[in-house]
Amino acid sequence: MQFFLGVDGGQSGTTALIGDEHGRIIGRGEGGPCNHASAAEGRARLERAVAEILGTACREAGLDAATVTFRAACFGMSGGPDDKEAILAGVLRTGRLLVTHDAATALAGATSTGQGIVVIAGTGSIAFGRNAAGRTARAGGWGYVFGDEAGAFDIARQATRAALRMEEGWGPPTGLRQALLDATGARSANQTLHDFYSPAWPRSRVATLAPLVDAAAVNGDAVALQILDRAAQDLALLAAAVRGQLWQAGDAVEVAYVGGVFQSGRLLERFRMLAEFEEGNHCHPPNHGPAEGALLGAYRSEGLNPELTSPQGRET
Repeated sequence: MQFFLGVDGGQSGTTALIGDEHGRIIGRGEGGPCNHASAAEGRARLERAVAEILGTACREAGLDAATVTFRAACFGMSGGPDDKEAILAGVLRTGRLLVTHDAATALAGATSTGQGIVVIAGTGSIAFGRNAAGRTARAGGWGYVFGDEAGAFDIARQATRAALRMEEGWGPPTGLRQALLDATGARSANQTLHDFYSPAWPRSRVATLAPLVDAAAVNGDAVALQILDRAAQDLALLAAAVRGQLWQAGDAVEVAYVGGVFQSGRLLERFRMLAEFEEGNHCHPPNHGPAEGALLGAYRSEGLNPELTSPQGRET
């Protein structure tokens, strides 16, 4: 029996899937984040996360993590593959090791052929596409300092900015201020700001506050509605930028959306409307998640393209 490994390594967590030679998923493991491996602590975090999830997935699959050799392994890593391939090669045995960025593996699972565009809006944001000729293009994904527009962290940041403006008297009233105070236990928006600069509030934790904006929008808060509408527009612009690099006007293109930000009904509805305004675009949820996309990447690197099935034999 031959085995394949797919790993989705993100800013919030890491997931590993083991598949057999028939495309049946037989093991799954989940662990902490493993991005940014360049620093010493980042390397240790990556090694620890991979060892943890691989051990869990192997136990579920009935395999010995210390001795199993994979025919192929594919890792989709937040922040890209730089400085990670050598580390990964030292912690597992595989005939073929493919290390790429998480957007590529997300696309591999999101559309029926691995071609088209995937727009990812989790903690951060990026759009990535591949056409029938194998050409790829991306837009966004610049990180929280220079980009990540419409990611969960950015949405929470915009809410915090709105709360600060209201508190200081140069912004419109919004229920987001009280919602943030209730969620953080702070006495003021200014204290919330300072808390968000502390180690107790890493970006991944700040990002968990993004649903407060959606809740406020559902209740008709004008500022929250504006934040979500702008986020949807930014994500649609990312998709349009990728499309313009890879396809001609009117070409049929699948556009899939991935990430927790799209759980907002308001944002998703507006994003789909804007994305499908472009003639030829068909917008839909992903066929498979990013971890399944990484596993498909492992199969496809060996010239295989099976239908993934669960242990019960159902397609995933």
